[in-house]
Amino acid sequence: MSATLSSTKSRAALRVSARVSGELLIVLVMAAVVVWTLGRMWSVIWPLIVGLLLTTLTWPLARYLRRRGWPPALAASVVTVLFLLVAAGVAALIAVPVASQSGELADGVVEGIQKLREWASGPPLNIGDDQIAGASDSAAARIQDSIGSMVTTVVTGVSTVVNGVVTAVLAVFLMFFMLKDGPRFLPWLARQLPGRLATDVPTVAERGWRTLGEFVRSQAYVGLLDAVLIGIGLWIVGVPLVLPLAVLTFVSAFVPIVGALFAGFVAVLIALVSNGLTDALIVLAIIVVVQQLEGNVFQPMIQSRGLGLHAAVVLLAVTLGGSLAGIVGSLLAVPTAALIAVVWNYLREQLSVPQQEPESQVTPSAAGLQV
Repeated sequence: MSATLSSTKSRAALRVSARVSGELLIVLVMAAVVVWTLGRMWSVIWPLIVGLLLTTLTWPLARYLRRRGWPPALAASVVTVLFLLVAAGVAALIAVPVASQSGELADGVVEGIQKLREWASGPPLNIGDDQIAGASDSAAARIQDSIGSMVTTVVTGVSTVVNGVVTAVLAVFLMFFMLKDGPRFLPWLARQLPGRLATDVPTVAERGWRTLGEFVRSQAYVGLLDAVLIGIGLWIVGVPLVLPLAVLTFVSAFVPIVGALFAGFVAVLIALVSNGLTDALIVLAIIVVVQQLEGNVFQPMIQSRGLGLHAAVVLLAVTLGGSLAGIVGSLLAVPTAALIAVVWNYLREQLSVPQQEPESQVTPSAAGLQV
C-alpha cells in the first residue's frame, strides 16, 4: 500500500519553514543595514582597517620593547619610526636601481618598439609604414575627441591618489595609538558593556586580534615565497634589477590580484627591453607558474593552516570578495571569513550543551563521594 501524506505533519512543516524563512529574512535585512552603514562610514572604516593590519604586523616588536620595561609611548614611537624607515628603505631599494638604469631601459624600450615595427612589417602581418601612420592619425583623432573624458579620468586618478595618501597617513597615526594604548582597550570595553556582553565581546575581540595577526603573517610568508621563486627565475634568465623586482613582488603580494599583475607586468617589461622577446616570454611563463602555485596551492595551504579555514573556503572567500567589492573585497575577504569563523565558533561554544560523563566511567571513589 502506498503511504498517504499526513495533513497535520505537512502543516507543521510549512509553519516551521515559514518561521525559519521569516527569521532568515530578518537576519538578511539586518546584515544589509550593517553593510550599508559601513559603506556610508567607509572613509573612516578603511583607514581603521589598514591601521589594524599594520598594528598586527608591528605589534610583536612593540610587545617585546614593553616587556623590556620601555614606556608604552616610547615603544610605540620607536616602532612607528622604524616602520616608516623600513617602508622608505623598500621604496628606495626599488627606485634607486631603476633610476640608475633608466637610460638603458629607455633605449631598450625604443629598440623594442623598433623591433616590433620591423616584425609587423614582415610576414605574415605585412603592415606597412603608411598603415602604421594611418593608425597613429586615427588614434590621435580619437584622443582629441575624447579629451573631456580623459581630463575627467585624470582628475579621478588624482583624487584617488590623494585619498590614498590621506588613508595612509591616518593609518600610520592609528597604528601608533593602537601600539601605545591597545592593551588598555579590552579592559575599557569590558567596563562599558553590561551583563554577559562584558565577557563575550572582549573574548571575541581578543580571538579576532590573534586571527588578524595570523593573516598578516601568512600573507608575508606567501609574499616571501613568491619573491624568492620569481627572483631565482629572473636571476637564472639573466634579467637585470633582480633584487628590486623581488622586493616589488613581496610588497605587491599584500594587494591581491592587482599587485601580482603589476609586479609581473614590470618584470616582463624589463625582460623585454633588456633581454629580448624570448627571455620576456620565459619570464612571463615563470611568473604565471609561480602565481598559479601561489593562488591555488601555497596561499590556501598557509592561510588555511594559520587561520583555521579550509583551503576551499579561502578560495571561495577571495572569489566572492572580488566579485562584490573588487580589489578591496579580495584584500579583506580572507580576514573577514576568518573573523566570521571566530564568532561562529564562540557562539557554538556558548550554545553547546556540555556532555555528561557516562556512568560507566564514574570511579568507585567518586561514587562514594556522591553517596
